Amino acid sequence: MPTVHLLRHGEVHNPAHVLYGRLDGYGLSELGRRMATTVAEYFGQRAADGAEVVVLKASPLLRAQQTAAPLGAALGLPIATEGRIIEAENHFEGLRMTRAELRKPKHWPFLVNPLRPSWGEPYRRQVARVVAAVHTARAEAEAAGGAGAEAVMVSHQLPIWVTRLSAEQRPLWHDPRSRECALASVTSFHFEGTELTGVDYQEPAGALLSGADQLPGA
Repeated sequence: MPTVHLLRHGEVHNPAHVLYGRLDGYGLSELGRRMATTVAEYFGQRAADGAEVVVLKASPLLRAQQTAAPLGAALGLPIATEGRIIEAENHFEGLRMTRAELRKPKHWPFLVNPLRPSWGEPYRRQVARVVAAVHTARAEAEAAGGAGAEAVMVSHQLPIWVTRLSAEQRPLWHDPRSRECALASVTSFHFEGTELTGVDYQEPAGALLSGADQLPGA
């Protein structure tokens, strides 16, 4: 069965603890680079065990490209930039998410509907663009490596999580603290032909998560 793995980037260097969203210049921390190397080793072992990982893509944002780099080196694959798996848009981008900040009247119109959500890109729009990218990657993997080939795409927590919620037919609105999408985690979508047959989740860099900055990008 073809598989598309959505890999979340590693820890970001963010000493100001802002919600960095789509801002330029937010690359991996030293720990984030270790996470990227660990994930590259994980997929390298999969390839050594017979997995046909033949497609590698990444969001255009720096942290995703840096996470993909050691993976590309380990697998001997070029990194294609995929704009549809970029981080979600967010009104609060560049701000520290403190209670004092949220109490400012200028933000109130963006807090009225947590189901959409009103502060950023609608969940359904995120799902639509990521699902389209997943199916493109699946088709490309099959064309390059056959029916059981695999693709890896380096993306971001929120787009990955809402895409998983949609695949599992769960509501898209959620408490951000409940997301099962840790740094450098792998959410895998398995297909039979074009039909999704299952989703699973792994944390190859789980041993590195203790003490990591888990602030979501959006």
